[in-house]
Amino acid sequence: VQLQASGGGLVQAGGSLRLSCAASGKISGVNVRGWYRQAPGKERELVAIILNNGLTNYEDSVKGRFTISRDIAKNTVYLQMSSLKPEDTAVYFCYQKTNYEKVYWGQGTLVTVSS
Repeated sequence: VQLQASGGGLVQAGGSLRLSCAASGKISGVNVRGWYRQAPGKERELVAIILNNGLTNYEDSVKGRFTISRDIAKNTVYLQMSSLKPEDTAVYFCYQKTNYEKVYWGQGTLVTVSS
């Protein structure tokens, strides 16, 4: 099973983008879906997660601006990003983790926010 991330691009500060992460098939035992990002010269950081029960959690700097959601029927996870800032510039990676601790990663999609 592969995760295909899309939706990145160049946007001005204050703009919005929606990232999508589609799984090529069903992954058994997934209990966490989410997004990480990695800015140039920085370590990868967790941006948002969504659990099977719908609970979400966000990195502090994106709270109130980003929303994670999922469409289980489409095997797709979304990250709606609003009020984007230049410091949101990064490669965004989607992932899914199973209850037996296996992690699947998407290939990354670049988000560039210009000031």
